[in-house]
Amino acid sequence: MKNIIMLHGTGDTPKSFWYPYVKHELEQKGYDVWLPQLPHSDTPKLEFQLPFVLQNGKFSDETVIIAHSAGVPLALSVLEKFTIKIKCVILIAGFISPMAKGESGPNLILQKQYDWGKIRAHVVDIIFIHSDNDPWGCGDVEGRKMFNHLGGTLIIRHGEGHMGSQTFNQPYKEFPFLINLIN
Repeated sequence: MKNIIMLHGTGDTPKSFWYPYVKHELEQKGYDVWLPQLPHSDTPKLEFQLPFVLQNGKFSDETVIIAHSAGVPLALSVLEKFTIKIKCVILIAGFISPMAKGESGPNLILQKQYDWGKIRAHVVDIIFIHSDNDPWGCGDVEGRKMFNHLGGTLIIRHGEGHMGSQTFNQPYKEFPFLINLIN
C-alpha cells in the first residue's frame, strides 16, 4: 500500500498552511493520504496523540510519514513503538528539546528520552528539513540534534522560517520542494 501519513503541528488543522496542497498533489500521484485532525492539537499531549495515530493509521513497508513542528516528536514516538519498518519519514521544522514555554504547550508531546536505535530500526530513510531562521527554535540546531542521533539526510533551507506559522505571519501555502522529495 503506497500511503502517506501527515502529522500537523500545535494549533494546526488539516487545512493549515501547505497541508492541503501537499495532500492534493500526492493524491494526484496515486498516494493514499491520511491527514487527520490530531486530538488536543492546541496543547498536543503524547498520551492522546500517540494512541490515536497508532490505532487509526495504516502502516506498511510503503508508508511515508510527513510531520511538521510538534508532529515531529509525535512521529518519532510512533516509530519507536513500531514492529515494522516503513519506507521513509520526512521531519519538517521539528524539535526534541523543550521549548521556552516550559512544561506547557508543545512540550507535552515530547518524551523524556528517545530510543534512537529503535526509531532508526523502523524506517529505511529519514529526511530532516529545517530553516536557518525558525522563529520558534525549531531550526537547523534542532535538526542537527536529531540528525546526529539518527543519520539520514539533513536539509537546511535559507530564510524559510517555520515553514508555516500564524503567529509569525508565514502562510506557506505551497511546498513544491517537499513534493519533489517524495517523487
